[in-house]
Amino acid sequence: MNSAPSSPAPPLWLAYGFLALSMALVGSYVALSKPLVAAMPVFLLAWLRFLIGALAMPHWLCKPANEPPLSPATQRLIFLESFLGNFLFTVCMLFGVSLTSAVSAGVIMAAIPTMVALLSWLFLRERIGLRVWQAIACAVAGIALFSLSKSELPAHVSHALEANLAYKNSWLGNVLVFGAVVCEASYAVIGKKLTGCVSPKRITALINLWGLALMTPFGLYAAWTFDFASVSVSMWLLLLFYALAASVWTVWLWMTGLKTVPAARAGVFTVMLPVAAALVGVGVLGERLTALQLLAFGLCLVGVVLATLPARQAVPAKPPASD
Repeated sequence: MNSAPSSPAPPLWLAYGFLALSMALVGSYVALSKPLVAAMPVFLLAWLRFLIGALAMPHWLCKPANEPPLSPATQRLIFLESFLGNFLFTVCMLFGVSLTSAVSAGVIMAAIPTMVALLSWLFLRERIGLRVWQAIACAVAGIALFSLSKSELPAHVSHALEANLAYKNSWLGNVLVFGAVVCEASYAVIGKKLTGCVSPKRITALINLWGLALMTPFGLYAAWTFDFASVSVSMWLLLLFYALAASVWTVWLWMTGLKTVPAARAGVFTVMLPVAAALVGVGVLGERLTALQLLAFGLCLVGVVLATLPARQAVPAKPPASD
């Protein structure tokens, strides 16, 4: 593994801002992508996302002058970053959610900050202090409350759905969603390792290129019989925003923030995903916030504050007074 730094790390306050903005953008495009999923097949949507991203940043593939060549170990990590964080995460999440309830999936996804911390300790040997664990606990509780507060279906529809899910082996859906949690946590940990030797822009472009290669067979199959003329101009514009946000902006922001912030602490910022999604739902889709969601907001905010407060500096002991 190359160890020479490829670009200067941002100051801590700016790194925190990058991480928060990255997850807020993810929450925004997740909320806004509902019409896209209804307009075209999921695998076609994912393929077009990677294709637009590849067309938007070919210049980011060039090696900076001060960056060493990619070692075989770094190349393997870049492939794993895309395979786990882009391809396998999407597959596990799509099929997992189809086999279990949205509430169950959301509660399981709340384990992401904890999983990031555990993998950071295991693979990066990061020391995790008490306050970071407290921040993680608040983040998990906040995300879980957001999931439990969703009551979009009427009672009779909910009962029918539960019966159908039981028939479909919802336990398998829960396992797949947990697999998506492990993939997302691996994405954060591998990204931290990569930022020590590859620039955030180049990481963004390379993992998007691998995502395009992995998704192309599925995307072409979905595109073969799809009627592209049925998609409105507004949907194409929304697809452009989704592709740039998912493939370019959020990845670059996250990787840049990871250059400064430990992976375990960065994992706390995943709370911004449900917060942003809820705000978009209220501001754009006309939804209402419940008391439980407001409590979840508060827990998420406490978690972010705990994660970003400066550490206490140890006061040096005074030397004994001489006679």
